[in-house]
Amino acid sequence: MMTPRERMVAALNRKIPDRVPTFELEFQLAPELMGREFLREEDMKNDSPKERERKLAENAQYMLQVYDRLEHDAICIHYLSEESTIETIHWLRKFSGNRYMLLAHGDGTFAIPDGARFEEFVYRIVDDPEDVHAEARAMRDAAIAHDRKLLEAGLDGFILCSDYCFNQGPFLSPKMFAEFVAPYLAEIIQAIRQEGGYAIKHTDGNIMPIIDQLVAANPHALHSLDPMAGVDIAEVKRLYGGAVALCGNVHCAAMQTGTIEEVTASAEYCLTHAKPGGGYVYCTSNIPFKGLPLERYLLVLDIWKRMRDY
Repeated sequence: MMTPRERMVAALNRKIPDRVPTFELEFQLAPELMGREFLREEDMKNDSPKERERKLAENAQYMLQVYDRLEHDAICIHYLSEESTIETIHWLRKFSGNRYMLLAHGDGTFAIPDGARFEEFVYRIVDDPEDVHAEARAMRDAAIAHDRKLLEAGLDGFILCSDYCFNQGPFLSPKMFAEFVAPYLAEIIQAIRQEGGYAIKHTDGNIMPIIDQLVAANPHALHSLDPMAGVDIAEVKRLYGGAVALCGNVHCAAMQTGTIEEVTASAEYCLTHAKPGGGYVYCTSNIPFKGLPLERYLLVLDIWKRMRDY
């Protein structure tokens, strides 16, 4: 039997593991499952170095308890500063060795601006494109430096979490995306690969107008293949399964407000169409978010357990 990390490595390299691995970009239901939240950086703001060390070690143990219970194959480290993330990597390795794949955020490309900045960003692209490129280069360089530090500390790879798409399509036209985002994304991914790390590109929404560019940036995998935006994992597998691994597509909206039959159908569809030939990591189309009934997430895990073996 493979270890969880070996399973993730096989899937991200588009090979067939012993079973389909699973993980989540973020898991917000730890209190419902195990009784308390994960540690956040602000929880340590007044602590002495010794107390901070104690909390980080205890949190690492708690993370292992949560993700072991869920049978996840990768652990994503969240809510912590770069320094605290590095310490958490140390504790997770100390307590579990190389059993799990360890991931963290590592993107440095433009994402959908918030409402207050959207209009400003549009004007900048037209009026001062070189200034936008200068900012993109600075973001790229900061991300590469950050990612290198975490890889040197023992992290396995990154979820690149800049969201590019609405349900209707990307926030930039494909031509603008090719100018202001795609080259910098490719350089970040290349730097991760050169350091021996793994890169999973996350974006919600309808990625189909830019999916060729995302695949060309050479990530190990795409996440989350959003069914709420009409992304069909069977079609993505047919078109791109030979070039990139796939993660996600279990319908989060159905998990929150749909019927059990709709949730079951979505989960079974993903495993039926994305599992064959390897290169698939089972997970939701976003995250198990606060307010999602825990029993619905446990339901999709039960379906995974029934269908996961190769």
